[in-house]
Amino acid sequence: MASRKNARVLRLPRGRARPARRARDVVEYGRTVVAAEARAIAAVKLDDAFARAVAWILGCKGRVVVTGMGKPGFVAQKISATLASTGTPSLYVHPAEAAHGDLGRIAKDDLVIALSNSGETEEILRLLPALKKIGVRIVAVTRDHANPLARGADLVVAIGAVEEACPLKLAPTASTAVLLAVGDALAMAVLADRPFDREEYALYHPGGKLGRGLMKVREIMRGGEANPVVRESDPLSAAVAVMTETPGRPGATSVVDAAGKLVGIFTDGDLRRLVEHGQTDFGRPVATAMGRNPRTVRPEGLLVDAARVLRQARIDQVPVVDEQGRPVGLLDVQDLLAAKIL
Repeated sequence: MASRKNARVLRLPRGRARPARRARDVVEYGRTVVAAEARAIAAVKLDDAFARAVAWILGCKGRVVVTGMGKPGFVAQKISATLASTGTPSLYVHPAEAAHGDLGRIAKDDLVIALSNSGETEEILRLLPALKKIGVRIVAVTRDHANPLARGADLVVAIGAVEEACPLKLAPTASTAVLLAVGDALAMAVLADRPFDREEYALYHPGGKLGRGLMKVREIMRGGEANPVVRESDPLSAAVAVMTETPGRPGATSVVDAAGKLVGIFTDGDLRRLVEHGQTDFGRPVATAMGRNPRTVRPEGLLVDAARVLRQARIDQVPVVDEQGRPVGLLDVQDLLAAKIL
């Protein structure tokens, strides 16, 4: 342990030091911390034990239980969350709470990943005998192979000796950055070797920006009775009536030919322009006033891509068509706003 005498302590101007100079000193020191953590991560040498840990996770029939105490405990929670969100059932167990009943969360088909830089965390060491009795395999992510945690584990992913970025060399900084990086490497190596597509990812992220970004058009499009459709031979009055009577009162209707394929779209904007120019013959076919070759989207397309179509074309509605070009839905800008895509 470094003494206070030998520790590199940040010296900043005090008293009447100019704010600009003090800010530069603070920023410069902050950069040294970031650089120290980057060096610590870059120095990690993963070996065959890492590959075996990935294989154990992939072969785990139960859940991957991640544990750690103090700052590594917060890292453990993040690693567990990353595993769970990418298709690997996982949970975090607090080692102190585990000793008071939470061991019941762990079953013999589970795999335990224990994080401890020193490998001497008492709360984790006290769990080892019980974990052995349960029959789970234990992967230690720790400094080396010689510490107590490593000796009690079934597999050791060694991170090496890490010098903390703290000026006192005490607070977990570089070591937790390394633990997090190795945990992310495990999770991503597992993901790379497991069938897991964007749709599954969206399933586990239904809320927030990530989930919204992976939503499909079919999830919010107006379909069925809420999808307005008229034939190109129908009069304008029929198009206006459909737009008015359709649930949600969309500001547009798709126009199809005799085969049911999309040939155009008629919108509120088109109606206003007709009225402005005195063209009020609503008995004329809608085909004479509709917009031809409208932009379209597919039901399985991403909402973010559909939103891009609306923005770039500066339109408020877009028909949703199937592979045969038949309108199966309508996407309105209000639907995107309600889903917080726009």
